[in-house]
Amino acid sequence: MNLKNPKLLYLKGGLFVVIGVLASVLLLIDHPTWITAALLALAVWGFSRAYYFVFYVIEHYIDPGFRFAGLIDFICYLYRGRKRR
Repeated sequence: MNLKNPKLLYLKGGLFVVIGVLASVLLLIDHPTWITAALLALAVWGFSRAYYFVFYVIEHYIDPGFRFAGLIDFICYLYRGRKRR
């Protein structure tokens, strides 16, 4: 199903934020140290940058003719060795 309703898309995005915040809080409650907090922040930042790279940098700078629908499409793209500009 292709979700196109803007209100539902905002809800979906908000639920992702809730999941992330809840998981982070529970992890910090379980291991309340500065090291855990710092590593968690680095992991979130690193994965966010990787996601940006996959869905923005590749589509706009490396191969503008290809559109990814998800991470599986990106993995298939890498596996096929699609020509890069």
